[in-house]
Amino acid sequence: MASKRAIDSFLSCRRIAVVGVSRDPKDFSRAVFRAFVERGYDAVPVNAAGGEVDGRRAVRWVGEMQPPPEAALLLTPPAATGQVVRECADAGVKRVWMHRGAGQGAVSPQAVALCRERGIEVVDGECPFMFLPDTGWFHGVHRFFKRLGGRLPS
Repeated sequence: MASKRAIDSFLSCRRIAVVGVSRDPKDFSRAVFRAFVERGYDAVPVNAAGGEVDGRRAVRWVGEMQPPPEAALLLTPPAATGQVVRECADAGVKRVWMHRGAGQGAVSPQAVALCRERGIEVVDGECPFMFLPDTGWFHGVHRFFKRLGGRLPS
């Protein structure tokens, strides 16, 4: 389980790469991206196809970001997460959050191990909506039940 300290450390960063943002405006990844932008983060979309996401230029990989990000939120398939972690390490990213909602999400045990080997603080699982302020009643109810069940990071 991810630690609350690692979550707070990630959320204290202001420049964040959001890796795996879909070009589909209705995709969940776009909602996560928008949530960071709305809360004042300098969120940069990372999509292998490049282009534009919600009026912001998307970079193709983390190392393309200038200035580099402090942290990276991964919304990638687990099979791609290891490669993205290597890119993050090469770019000097110190914090990585592997999103998990329902199912495995972006979490890969090999990628978690790679983060630890490379000195990257990792949030291995959890959904940022559970920890960002003002994300709505649904996420508050979800957070309540996770706390009740002893599954909320502390």
